[in-house]
Amino acid sequence: MKKIAALLLAMTLLVSLAACGPKDPAATDGSTETITVTDMIGRTVTVTPGSYKKVVCIGAGALRMYSYIGDVSLLAGVEDIDNTTLSTRPQMFDSVARPYVLAFGDTFNALPSCGVGGPMAQAAEAEKILACNPDIVISEFEDVSKSDALQQQLGVPVVVLGAGNDGVFDAKFAGSMELLGKVFAQEAKASKLVKFVNDEKAAIEAKVANIPEDSKPSVYICGLGNWGTTNHLMTAENYVSFRVAGVKNAVSGLGITGIGPIEKEKFVELGEQMDIIIMDAAAVKNIKPLYAEDPTMFDTCKAWKNGEVYLEMAYNAYYTNYEIALINTWFIAKTVYPDAFSDVDMTAKTNQITQEFLGKALADEIFACPGSFGGYGKIDTKTFFQ
Repeated sequence: MKKIAALLLAMTLLVSLAACGPKDPAATDGSTETITVTDMIGRTVTVTPGSYKKVVCIGAGALRMYSYIGDVSLLAGVEDIDNTTLSTRPQMFDSVARPYVLAFGDTFNALPSCGVGGPMAQAAEAEKILACNPDIVISEFEDVSKSDALQQQLGVPVVVLGAGNDGVFDAKFAGSMELLGKVFAQEAKASKLVKFVNDEKAAIEAKVANIPEDSKPSVYICGLGNWGTTNHLMTAENYVSFRVAGVKNAVSGLGITGIGPIEKEKFVELGEQMDIIIMDAAAVKNIKPLYAEDPTMFDTCKAWKNGEVYLEMAYNAYYTNYEIALINTWFIAKTVYPDAFSDVDMTAKTNQITQEFLGKALADEIFACPGSFGGYGKIDTKTFFQ
């Protein structure tokens, strides 16, 4: 009996020690462990990584960012702007390439509405979000008090993303990717994408590092800014793609803050200094009628007269197309320094970058969009705006 009692005591101790020892790895794989994260506007949010099954994304850019890291099959609803089957919805971006919609449009089109979305919808629609019954919300409404109120109203975590002025090259973009990686237990995927962007930036910088300053052409970028207001006068003095590609900016020193217009007289004055013009495709729809009214509007531009006008893809369509912004930087560098980038094929580069961001090669679909005008390349200044 003493031996049996001793054996039972030993077994009890072993069970107790096992209970106090390390947890089963399966129990700590992110499916049940609760953590706190700090979102991109400084809010502390409690989340359970990898546990979410019904996701809703709201606000300009939120669904796009989620599509880079998250599983789109977990989406419980989308904003009307991203459901192309709806007849009553914001349609101002329908002609331009939005790669996340090209990649996952069939999924988006099958989902219920979580709000209208679009530039005119600047507030979350709580009732529509609740109808989707999400267990987490990814937001791009960067307001602390409203995000806290929405979280309280919905009873689920609301995690706010952000990007920053330098877009795809900004530390906030990397932070948003890493935040999504934590929330959805996709940290390796997020780290891979951040590293890819950094490596691409470094590759461009390395190719232009030894180009002498006195051999650099003067380049004018136009067509930047809001989709509805941009034209040939809308430019930027501190254009991040120019900085990364080591490009000499034709409007340097004018004191332009962010993206903004220059006066028509200043455009005319600088015309002879513009060796190259790069036009964002977003501006074409507005420049065409202006050119029809005044076909002499580019006559003072050296680049126009020499046929050195090029088209980059629209990178701002319901906030930033981050993959397009990166591809544009390669195109700008190749356009301005063709010898240094002679080994770069823009179709292959576009497919490589969209594959990394969205898991799909999308060059053909991007270039086929009406607002892409056939894709990257030189504009025929004699016929393009006819």
